[in-house]
Amino acid sequence: MTSTASTSPWEELVTSALLGTDRRTPPDAVLSPGKDAPVALLDAAAVQTVRRRAGLLPAPAADRPEPAPHDARPQLPAPARRRLAQLLADRSAPSHAGGRRGTAPDLTELLPQWLAAANEHGYQAPPSVLPTLLDAARARTDLRPQALTFAGPRGLWLARLNPEWKFALRGASGSSVLPDAGDAEAVQRLWEEGLFAERVALLVAVRVHDAGAALALLTATWATERAEDRLMFLDSLRTGLSDADESFLEQALSDRSRNVRATAAELLSALPHSALAGRMAARAATCVSLDRSGDGDAAVGVEAPHECDAGMQRDGVAPSPPTGRGERSWWLGQLVEAAPLSTWRGRLGGRTAQEIVALPVADGWGEELHAAWCRAAVRQRDAEWSRALLGAPGNPPDTGPGTSSLAERAKLLATLPDGERAVWVAEFIAAHGLSEAFQLLGVCAVPWGEPLGRSVVDALDIARDAGSYPWSFSGVMGLAERCLDPAEASRLELLTATPDETEGASPGAGGYWSEAFQRLVSTLRLRAAMRVELGGV
Repeated sequence: MTSTASTSPWEELVTSALLGTDRRTPPDAVLSPGKDAPVALLDAAAVQTVRRRAGLLPAPAADRPEPAPHDARPQLPAPARRRLAQLLADRSAPSHAGGRRGTAPDLTELLPQWLAAANEHGYQAPPSVLPTLLDAARARTDLRPQALTFAGPRGLWLARLNPEWKFALRGASGSSVLPDAGDAEAVQRLWEEGLFAERVALLVAVRVHDAGAALALLTATWATERAEDRLMFLDSLRTGLSDADESFLEQALSDRSRNVRATAAELLSALPHSALAGRMAARAATCVSLDRSGDGDAAVGVEAPHECDAGMQRDGVAPSPPTGRGERSWWLGQLVEAAPLSTWRGRLGGRTAQEIVALPVADGWGEELHAAWCRAAVRQRDAEWSRALLGAPGNPPDTGPGTSSLAERAKLLATLPDGERAVWVAEFIAAHGLSEAFQLLGVCAVPWGEPLGRSVVDALDIARDAGSYPWSFSGVMGLAERCLDPAEASRLELLTATPDETEGASPGAGGYWSEAFQRLVSTLRLRAAMRVELGGV
């Protein structure tokens, strides 16, 4: 096989190397008497490599980047700088050998908390750590919001120079210095010329200052925005959502993008006085009513929709159910979820939310109806309905009035005030232990105060005394390390001792529990030190 005239000597050598000299004979100029073809090929490649490097012409010089912008935020205190370097250096540390974590704190789990605290104080990131910080944010999406806020305008400037950090250019809502929300000219200029991340951050900032001005910005360029950008801009309207947004959202119901239409419908359904909420209420009311046809006791009667017409689809009802769901139940759930919860007091005999949830539901529709009410309570942030659907924390988890799903209960809990939420979860743990509590603890405000913190510690102590290994509670223990009030460290010191091994206990379990409590105490003390280093008390 002969090479074409356009093939360079280097390309011929590479082809022969890739295919093998048995299948592709090297060029005649490479072969020499008494030398095997593979050896001759390697010798020729070495010569060609030197020739290519020696003859390489310098590329035209690129334009120097603009200087990094000024960051007016105060610098980190020296102890906090050292702590940040330690946390970033530990992020790539190997996992614990054999699954045994030992007594040392897990620094990788404390980095998000440190970043959040630094941002609360308004500190700027030291320029020397910006590359490592951006690498950490690239590897861990959970770090990105706080890491990019901390990196600030210099982080965004640096990210433009490295393709591996391009995520920062579309996801850094707090990574640039925004103009004053009242400076109309500067706002307009950034809205027209800024990166997507800057525009999202600007829209949020202007919306806090003047919701009408933010809506005017979005309306002016809406038709020219890409579908994925329209979706993100629309999602930013969740903050400060009000009846003034209704006209714009109604227009978005006719958007080209299905996801944009669905988000607009969801936002409108969260406005109880919107026209869409009224339409959904009227539809849902034809499906759910008070039924007295039995033995005289009131019940909830359900007649699910028989079709999903064009009006329903425009208002966000998806016509095709997921696999395993019936069409009618799928449509019913969406209608009830989007209807204002205030609909049901008048529709169901003036009853309160708690009384409505306690009513029996005819024909086996109870689970579907209650699940839709749960979603409505979460969407509408209705604490009264959330309390009714949660029921008493001491009730068995699988017999709750609204839902037995812990994930759904966690969403309902998130609508309650922080203090009430903590008390409910504390009573749930006291009644049922920790095995069912992980998702519920995840929505509680940090740090855990009384009575939640004490309830978690008491439950861990009970689990230790039961003689089982602590691994079943590793998730809760990890949460405790990050969420318990650091002031609890002194009280927990008593639990770091290795208990006597009782009859029937798992071999060595006491030692593992001692390690776990030592790690918990050392982590709490480290968190307290971090707070002091950042200037806290």
